[in-house]
Amino acid sequence: MLIGVPKEIKNHEYRVGMTPESVAEAVKHGHTVVVEHNAGSGIGAPDELYVRAGASIVSTASDVFDQAEMIVKVKEPQAIERAMLKPNQLLFTYLHLAPDPDQTKDLINSGATCIAYETITSPFGGLPLLKPMSQVAGRLSIQAGATALEKSHGGKGLLLGGVPGVKPAKVVVIGGGVVGFNAAQMAVGLQADVTIVDNNPATLESLSHHFGSKAKTLYSTQSALEEAVTQADLVIGAVLIPGAAAPKLVTRKMIQSMEAGTVLVDVAIDQGGCFETSKATTHANPTYIVDDVVHYCVANMPGGVARTSTYALNNATLPFTLALADKGWKQALSEDQHLLNGLNIWNGKVTNQPVANALNYEYTPLTEALD
Repeated sequence: MLIGVPKEIKNHEYRVGMTPESVAEAVKHGHTVVVEHNAGSGIGAPDELYVRAGASIVSTASDVFDQAEMIVKVKEPQAIERAMLKPNQLLFTYLHLAPDPDQTKDLINSGATCIAYETITSPFGGLPLLKPMSQVAGRLSIQAGATALEKSHGGKGLLLGGVPGVKPAKVVVIGGGVVGFNAAQMAVGLQADVTIVDNNPATLESLSHHFGSKAKTLYSTQSALEEAVTQADLVIGAVLIPGAAAPKLVTRKMIQSMEAGTVLVDVAIDQGGCFETSKATTHANPTYIVDDVVHYCVANMPGGVARTSTYALNNATLPFTLALADKGWKQALSEDQHLLNGLNIWNGKVTNQPVANALNYEYTPLTEALD
């Protein structure tokens, strides 16, 4: 198969779909790989490393899209990229379609077969291609929140862990999954006062066993959540419903009750955000203020630590990339139900139920794509 790797063009997105090491594995499997000029520059991988791995370097994204049978990316294709997709071309990347009607419409019209990293499942449970970026984003959320809490950035002027004789900042993490666990781990390590809110008793029990007295756990009801977030200095939104838009758990009314300089970090922004006042921001302009509360809603947080993120992501995506290339997408999906769950758009149809529900499209069963 001819695999294409374009340079990412989303604002301050420095990751790349395949590392030189991943390219070498694909070439070893007998595939041809074309990489756009400087696609790996953001992770310190110059064109020479890709050439050494066996790839060919092409000048533009259109050269990649014109040739490739499968496009491997990191972030959802931007409008200019979606216009270059062709019928029956295979797109393998993060999509996050539920809150993005424009992208969904363009991908449907393209006729491409679109497999989303974030809805591929695992036989052991969870979302294996989302997990590494959730780990990165969870950890980054505390770094970002700690910076935003500084007075010069609009925050309260608090140090997360305080100092001897001065109370630490109160951190509330909404959601105890991969993002929330990693956020709590970082906040606890900085000696903040940490509370994790979730509605799954088993998750709360697991978190309680792990953190012990270093973090509190709280069952999520509307009243409990409101009390926790309105008393917090930093709130991390770490809620995920696979494939679907995130629920707006923190209302405008709650935000109006927060102290000036409180910081909200919405890691769920890729799925529309879990704060009612959330809107996507970029690394260039990461924050804005509503009702004197600082909002950090960067939609590609892991792009800020591109080298770490790219290698972590490739560790997870490479086996699936090779399966798709070795077998062709239809055979690969027919042999692996978990990879099949990644199919979101096929033949101009929506094959992911939560996406169809969120955007009012007719749902086409996954099995229809394999007939």
